[in-house]
Amino acid sequence: MNTGTRLGLYGGGLALVFAAAFGAATLTVPDGAADEWNEQTEDEGHGGGEPVAVRGLSIEQDGYELGEVAAPSQVGEAGTLAFQITGVDGGPLTEYTVSHEKDLHLIVVRADGTHFRHVHPELGADGTWSLPWTWEAAGTYRVYADFVPADDGEGPDVTLTRTIEVAGAYAAETPAGTVLTAEVDGLTVTLDGDLTAGSTAELTAEVTRDGEPVTDIEPYLGAFGHLVALREGDLAYLHVHPEEDEPAPGDLSGPQVTFATDVPTEGRYFLYFDFQVDGQVRTAAFVVEAAAGEPGGGHETESDGH
Repeated sequence: MNTGTRLGLYGGGLALVFAAAFGAATLTVPDGAADEWNEQTEDEGHGGGEPVAVRGLSIEQDGYELGEVAAPSQVGEAGTLAFQITGVDGGPLTEYTVSHEKDLHLIVVRADGTHFRHVHPELGADGTWSLPWTWEAAGTYRVYADFVPADDGEGPDVTLTRTIEVAGAYAAETPAGTVLTAEVDGLTVTLDGDLTAGSTAELTAEVTRDGEPVTDIEPYLGAFGHLVALREGDLAYLHVHPEEDEPAPGDLSGPQVTFATDVPTEGRYFLYFDFQVDGQVRTAAFVVEAAAGEPGGGHETESDGH
Protein backbone atom coordinates (compact mmCIF):
# COMPACT_ATOMS: atom_id res chain seq x y z
CA MET A 1 0.00 0.00 0.00
CA ASN A 2 1.26 3.49 -0.89
CA THR A 3 2.48 5.81 1.82
CA GLY A 4 -0.42 8.09 0.97
CA THR A 5 -3.12 5.60 1.97
CA ARG A 6 -1.63 4.24 5.17
CA LEU A 7 -3.17 5.59 8.33
CA GLY A 8 -2.19 5.54 11.98
CA LEU A 9 -4.87 5.72 14.67
CA TYR A 10 -4.29 6.76 18.23
CA GLY A 11 -6.52 7.35 21.22
CA GLY A 12 -6.42 10.12 23.81
CA GLY A 13 -7.54 10.58 27.39
CA LEU A 14 -8.38 13.59 29.54
CA ALA A 15 -7.73 12.56 33.15
CA LEU A 16 -4.73 14.64 34.08
CA VAL A 17 -2.33 14.72 37.03
CA PHE A 18 0.06 17.68 36.96
CA ALA A 19 3.58 17.78 38.39
CA ALA A 20 4.76 21.16 39.62
CA ALA A 21 8.47 21.12 38.86
CA PHE A 22 9.67 22.75 35.65
CA GLY A 23 6.20 22.82 34.14
CA ALA A 24 6.26 19.05 33.66
CA ALA A 25 3.09 16.97 33.87
CA THR A 26 1.97 13.37 33.70
CA LEU A 27 -1.07 12.01 31.92
CA THR A 28 -3.00 9.15 33.46
CA VAL A 29 -5.97 7.30 32.02
CA PRO A 30 -8.95 6.09 34.07
CA ASP A 31 -9.58 2.36 34.36
CA GLY A 32 -11.65 1.17 31.42
CA ALA A 33 -10.85 4.12 29.12
CA ALA A 34 -9.49 1.87 26.39
CA ASP A 35 -12.50 -0.45 26.67
CA GLU A 36 -14.87 2.52 26.44
CA TRP A 37 -13.06 3.76 23.30
CA ASN A 38 -13.30 0.35 21.62
CA GLU A 39 -16.95 -0.12 22.55
CA GLN A 40 -17.86 3.28 21.15
CA THR A 41 -15.97 2.59 17.94
CA GLU A 42 -17.61 -0.83 17.59
CA ASP A 43 -21.03 0.76 17.97
CA GLU A 44 -20.21 3.03 15.03
CA GLY A 45 -19.60 0.00 12.84
CA HIS A 46 -15.83 0.45 12.42
CA GLY A 47 -14.05 -2.66 11.20
CA GLY A 48 -17.24 -4.75 11.14
CA GLY A 49 -17.30 -4.82 14.94
CA GLU A 50 -13.57 -5.33 15.44
CA PRO A 51 -12.16 -3.02 18.13
CA VAL A 52 -9.75 -0.31 17.05
CA ALA A 53 -6.19 -0.54 18.40
CA VAL A 54 -5.89 2.28 20.93
CA ARG A 55 -2.65 4.30 20.92
CA GLY A 56 -1.48 7.48 22.58
CA LEU A 57 -3.45 6.93 25.77
CA SER A 58 -0.61 7.08 28.27
CA ILE A 59 3.05 7.65 28.98
CA GLU A 60 3.85 3.94 28.34
CA GLN A 61 3.42 1.58 25.40
CA ASP A 62 5.04 -1.78 24.67
CA GLY A 63 7.67 -1.21 27.35
CA TYR A 64 8.62 2.28 26.12
CA GLU A 65 7.93 5.22 28.42
CA LEU A 66 7.88 8.98 28.00
CA GLY A 67 9.71 10.69 30.86
CA GLU A 68 8.67 13.96 32.44
CA VAL A 69 8.56 16.84 29.96
CA ALA A 70 10.53 19.88 31.08
CA ALA A 71 9.31 23.14 29.56
CA PRO A 72 8.79 26.80 30.47
CA SER A 73 5.99 27.07 33.02
CA GLN A 74 4.37 30.30 31.87
CA VAL A 75 3.50 32.29 28.78
CA GLY A 76 6.29 34.30 27.16
CA GLU A 77 9.11 32.62 29.09
CA ALA A 78 11.88 31.52 26.71
CA GLY A 79 13.34 28.13 27.50
CA THR A 80 13.71 24.55 26.34
CA LEU A 81 11.23 21.73 25.94
CA ALA A 82 13.04 18.47 26.73
CA PHE A 83 12.31 14.85 27.56
CA GLN A 84 13.72 11.35 27.45
CA ILE A 85 12.15 8.12 26.29
CA THR A 86 13.19 4.96 28.11
CA GLY A 87 13.38 1.60 26.39
CA VAL A 88 12.31 -1.86 27.45
CA ASP A 89 15.57 -2.21 29.41
CA GLY A 90 14.75 0.88 31.46
CA GLY A 91 17.58 2.96 30.03
CA PRO A 92 17.31 6.02 27.72
CA LEU A 93 16.38 5.10 24.16
CA THR A 94 19.02 6.47 21.79
CA GLU A 95 18.43 4.52 18.56
CA TYR A 96 15.41 5.13 16.34
CA THR A 97 14.16 4.10 12.91
CA VAL A 98 13.53 6.95 10.47
CA SER A 99 9.81 7.37 9.79
CA HIS A 100 8.65 10.02 7.32
CA GLU A 101 12.18 11.43 7.19
CA LYS A 102 12.47 11.96 10.97
CA ASP A 103 13.43 9.86 13.99
CA LEU A 104 10.65 11.38 16.08
CA HIS A 105 7.59 13.53 15.44
CA LEU A 106 6.36 15.75 18.26
CA ILE A 107 2.79 17.06 18.23
CA VAL A 108 1.83 19.76 20.74
CA VAL A 109 -1.70 21.18 20.94
CA ARG A 110 -3.82 22.96 23.53
CA ALA A 111 -6.81 21.06 24.92
CA ASP A 112 -9.28 23.30 23.07
CA GLY A 113 -7.69 22.34 19.74
CA THR A 114 -5.78 25.58 19.22
CA HIS A 115 -2.06 26.42 19.14
CA PHE A 116 -1.13 23.28 17.21
CA ARG A 117 2.55 22.54 16.48
CA HIS A 118 4.18 19.63 14.64
CA VAL A 119 7.91 19.86 15.33
CA HIS A 120 11.07 17.78 15.35
CA PRO A 121 13.41 18.12 18.35
CA GLU A 122 17.08 17.18 18.33
CA LEU A 123 18.38 14.03 20.02
CA GLY A 124 21.33 14.32 22.38
CA ALA A 125 23.91 11.62 23.04
CA ASP A 126 22.30 10.88 26.41
CA GLY A 127 18.91 10.20 24.84
CA THR A 128 17.40 13.61 25.62
CA TRP A 129 15.21 15.20 22.96
CA SER A 130 15.12 19.01 23.10
CA LEU A 131 14.32 22.19 21.22
CA PRO A 132 13.93 25.88 22.07
CA TRP A 133 10.42 26.62 23.32
CA THR A 134 8.15 29.52 24.24
CA TRP A 135 4.44 29.27 24.99
CA GLU A 136 2.19 31.78 23.25
CA ALA A 137 -0.92 31.13 25.33
CA ALA A 138 -1.84 29.70 28.73
CA GLY A 139 -3.75 26.47 29.21
CA THR A 140 -3.48 22.70 29.28
CA TYR A 141 -1.46 21.19 26.42
CA ARG A 142 -1.17 17.64 25.12
CA VAL A 143 2.27 16.46 23.96
CA TYR A 144 2.53 13.41 21.68
CA ALA A 145 5.87 11.70 20.91
CA ASP A 146 5.50 9.48 17.84
CA PHE A 147 8.43 7.25 16.81
CA VAL A 148 9.65 3.83 15.71
CA PRO A 149 12.34 2.36 18.00
CA ALA A 150 15.33 0.87 16.20
CA ASP A 151 15.06 -2.38 18.15
CA ASP A 152 11.54 -2.91 16.77
CA GLY A 153 11.75 -1.34 13.34
CA GLU A 154 9.22 -3.72 11.82
CA GLY A 155 6.57 -2.93 14.41
CA PRO A 156 4.02 -0.11 14.49
CA ASP A 157 4.88 3.37 15.66
CA VAL A 158 4.95 3.97 19.38
CA THR A 159 2.85 6.95 20.48
CA LEU A 160 3.36 8.27 24.00
CA THR A 161 1.69 11.30 25.55
CA ARG A 162 1.83 13.62 28.55
CA THR A 163 0.21 16.91 29.43
CA ILE A 164 1.65 20.27 30.41
CA GLU A 165 -0.09 23.08 32.30
CA VAL A 166 1.02 26.57 31.25
CA ALA A 167 0.31 29.40 33.70
CA GLY A 168 -1.24 32.68 32.61
CA ALA A 169 -4.55 34.32 31.76
CA TYR A 170 -6.56 31.77 29.80
CA ALA A 171 -8.87 32.62 26.92
CA ALA A 172 -10.75 29.86 25.05
CA GLU A 173 -10.35 30.07 21.29
CA THR A 174 -12.21 27.02 19.98
CA PRO A 175 -14.21 28.11 16.92
CA ALA A 176 -17.95 27.49 16.87
CA GLY A 177 -19.41 25.31 14.16
CA THR A 178 -17.44 24.00 11.20
CA VAL A 179 -14.45 25.77 9.66
CA LEU A 180 -13.64 24.71 6.10
CA THR A 181 -11.53 27.67 4.91
CA ALA A 182 -8.26 28.96 6.36
CA GLU A 183 -6.08 31.96 5.47
CA VAL A 184 -2.35 31.36 5.97
CA ASP A 185 0.33 33.88 4.91
CA GLY A 186 -1.63 35.11 1.90
CA LEU A 187 -2.68 31.59 0.89
CA THR A 188 -6.27 30.38 1.05
CA VAL A 189 -6.81 26.72 1.88
CA THR A 190 -10.25 25.17 1.42
CA LEU A 191 -11.21 21.72 2.68
CA ASP A 192 -13.80 19.67 0.81
CA GLY A 193 -15.34 16.31 1.72
CA ASP A 194 -17.58 14.66 4.27
CA LEU A 195 -16.59 12.50 7.24
CA THR A 196 -18.68 9.55 8.38
CA ALA A 197 -17.77 7.49 11.42
CA GLY A 198 -16.57 3.98 10.60
CA SER A 199 -15.96 4.55 6.89
CA THR A 200 -13.11 5.91 4.80
CA ALA A 201 -13.74 9.27 3.16
CA GLU A 202 -11.77 11.54 0.87
CA LEU A 203 -10.87 15.00 2.13
CA THR A 204 -9.30 17.39 -0.36
CA ALA A 205 -7.34 20.50 0.60
CA GLU A 206 -7.12 23.08 -2.20
CA VAL A 207 -4.55 25.87 -2.02
CA THR A 208 -4.98 29.17 -3.88
CA ARG A 209 -3.32 32.59 -3.85
CA ASP A 210 -5.40 35.64 -4.84
CA GLY A 211 -7.94 33.29 -6.38
CA GLU A 212 -5.38 31.50 -8.54
CA PRO A 213 -4.42 27.82 -8.02
CA VAL A 214 -1.08 27.15 -6.31
CA THR A 215 0.71 24.46 -8.32
CA ASP A 216 4.12 24.55 -6.63
CA ILE A 217 3.37 22.69 -3.40
CA GLU A 218 6.69 21.09 -2.40
CA PRO A 219 7.40 17.72 -0.77
CA TYR A 220 7.52 17.87 3.01
CA LEU A 221 8.49 14.86 5.14
CA GLY A 222 8.05 12.53 2.18
CA ALA A 223 4.62 13.75 1.05
CA PHE A 224 2.91 16.80 -0.46
CA GLY A 225 1.08 17.36 2.78
CA HIS A 226 0.26 15.90 6.16
CA LEU A 227 -3.09 15.88 7.89
CA VAL A 228 -3.55 15.44 11.64
CA ALA A 229 -7.05 15.03 13.08
CA LEU A 230 -7.92 15.37 16.77
CA ARG A 231 -11.35 14.47 18.10
CA GLU A 232 -12.82 17.29 20.16
CA GLY A 233 -12.96 16.50 23.86
CA ASP A 234 -10.51 13.65 24.34
CA LEU A 235 -8.12 14.65 21.53
CA ALA A 236 -8.05 11.18 20.00
CA TYR A 237 -5.27 11.37 17.44
CA LEU A 238 -5.16 10.51 13.74
CA HIS A 239 -2.34 11.11 11.28
CA VAL A 240 -3.19 10.70 7.59
CA HIS A 241 -1.10 11.02 4.43
CA PRO A 242 -2.05 11.92 0.84
CA GLU A 243 -3.28 9.30 -1.58
CA GLU A 244 -0.50 10.05 -4.08
CA ASP A 245 2.73 8.06 -4.20
CA GLU A 246 5.71 9.42 -2.28
CA PRO A 247 7.13 12.32 -4.33
CA ALA A 248 10.63 12.33 -5.77
CA PRO A 249 13.00 15.21 -4.95
CA GLY A 250 12.10 18.22 -7.05
CA ASP A 251 8.51 17.12 -7.69
CA LEU A 252 5.77 19.71 -7.29
CA SER A 253 2.04 19.36 -6.85
CA GLY A 254 -1.15 21.31 -6.38
CA PRO A 255 -3.49 22.99 -6.07
CA GLN A 256 -5.21 19.95 -4.50
CA VAL A 257 -3.96 17.37 -2.01
CA THR A 258 -6.36 14.51 -1.25
CA PHE A 259 -6.35 12.32 1.84
CA ALA A 260 -7.99 8.99 2.58
CA THR A 261 -9.38 9.81 6.01
CA ASP A 262 -10.98 7.62 8.64
CA VAL A 263 -12.57 8.63 11.94
CA PRO A 264 -13.80 6.17 14.58
CA THR A 265 -16.87 8.00 15.93
CA GLU A 266 -19.23 10.83 15.11
CA GLY A 267 -18.55 14.31 16.45
CA ARG A 268 -16.36 17.32 15.84
CA TYR A 269 -12.74 16.95 14.75
CA PHE A 270 -9.94 19.50 14.61
CA LEU A 271 -7.91 19.04 11.42
CA TYR A 272 -4.45 20.48 10.70
CA PHE A 273 -3.00 20.46 7.19
CA ASP A 274 0.80 20.91 7.02
CA PHE A 275 2.16 21.82 3.57
CA GLN A 276 5.20 23.54 2.11
CA VAL A 277 5.31 26.36 -0.48
CA ASP A 278 8.36 28.49 -1.32
CA GLY A 279 10.43 26.55 1.20
CA GLN A 280 8.16 27.47 4.13
CA VAL A 281 5.96 25.02 6.02
CA ARG A 282 2.49 26.32 6.84
CA THR A 283 -0.42 24.89 8.80
CA ALA A 284 -4.08 25.39 7.89
CA ALA A 285 -6.56 24.56 10.68
CA PHE A 286 -10.14 23.34 10.16
CA VAL A 287 -13.08 22.04 12.18
CA VAL A 288 -15.16 19.25 10.62
CA GLU A 289 -18.25 17.44 11.87
CA ALA A 290 -18.30 13.66 11.35
CA ALA A 291 -21.71 12.09 10.87
CA ALA A 292 -22.79 8.84 12.53
CA GLY A 293 -22.05 5.69 10.57
CA GLU A 294 -24.33 2.79 9.77
CA PRO A 295 -24.13 -0.03 12.36
CA GLY A 296 -22.15 -2.94 11.00
CA GLY A 297 -20.94 -0.92 8.02
CA GLY A 298 -17.29 -1.58 8.76
CA HIS A 299 -14.26 -1.59 6.54
CA GLU A 300 -10.63 -2.52 6.68
CA THR A 301 -7.86 0.02 7.04
CA GLU A 302 -4.17 -0.83 6.97
CA SER A 303 -2.19 1.07 9.58
CA ASP A 304 1.46 2.00 9.47
CA GLY A 305 1.24 3.50 12.95
CA HIS A 306 1.94 7.06 11.90
